[in-house]
Amino acid sequence: MTSSRQDAWTQDEDLLLAEIVLRHIREGGTQLAAFEEVGKKLSRTSAACGFRWNSFVRKQYKTGIDIAKTQRKQLKSRIVSKDDEQPTRLSYIDGQSIVSLSEVIKYLEAIEKAQKHSSGLVQANEELQQKLERLQEKVTVLEKEKKMLQNNLLMVEDDYKALIEIMERARKMVVLKEDEKSRKVKFHMEKNGNLERVEK
Repeated sequence: MTSSRQDAWTQDEDLLLAEIVLRHIREGGTQLAAFEEVGKKLSRTSAACGFRWNSFVRKQYKTGIDIAKTQRKQLKSRIVSKDDEQPTRLSYIDGQSIVSLSEVIKYLEAIEKAQKHSSGLVQANEELQQKLERLQEKVTVLEKEKKMLQNNLLMVEDDYKALIEIMERARKMVVLKEDEKSRKVKFHMEKNGNLERVEK
C-alpha cells in the first residue's frame, strides 16, 4: 500500500482536481469517482481530495460547475444542432461533444476571476511581508536606542552619586572648619564679671 501525501496543495494540483471533477460532472459521473481518480494521480487519499474540493476549489469554479451541469443535461437529451453551422449548444459531431463558445468564455472568465483573486491575495501577502520587515527594522532601531538610553541613565546615576559624595565631603569640611574656628575662640571673665572673647 502506497503512503499518501500530506503536504500543501499547489495551484497546479487544484487545477487538475477542478478539471477532473468538472469532467465527471459533465459526463454524469460521481464526485467520489473523480476524487479517487485525482487521488491516484496525486498520491493523495480520495478523502483529502474531497476535502480540498469542498473547502477551497469548488468556490472558485461555481460558473464552471453550472456549465458542466448544463452540459450533462444536454448530453442526456442528446441535443444535436443541425441547422447552425456553428453550434450554440452542446452538439455532437462523430460522437464527440462540442461546447459552445459562450460557455467556454464563461468558464475562462471564471478561471480568470479566480486567478485575479489569487494574485490579489499574493500581492496582499507580499505587502504585509514588507510591512512586517519594516516593523522588524524599526524594532531593532528602537532596541538599540533603548539600550543607549539605559547606558546614559546609568552614567547619569553614577555622576549624580559622585556629585552627592562631593557635596557631602564639602559640607563636612565646612562643618570641621567651623568647629576649628569655635575651638580657637576663648572667653575669659573680666574683673567686672563680664565675659570677654579672646582670639588665640
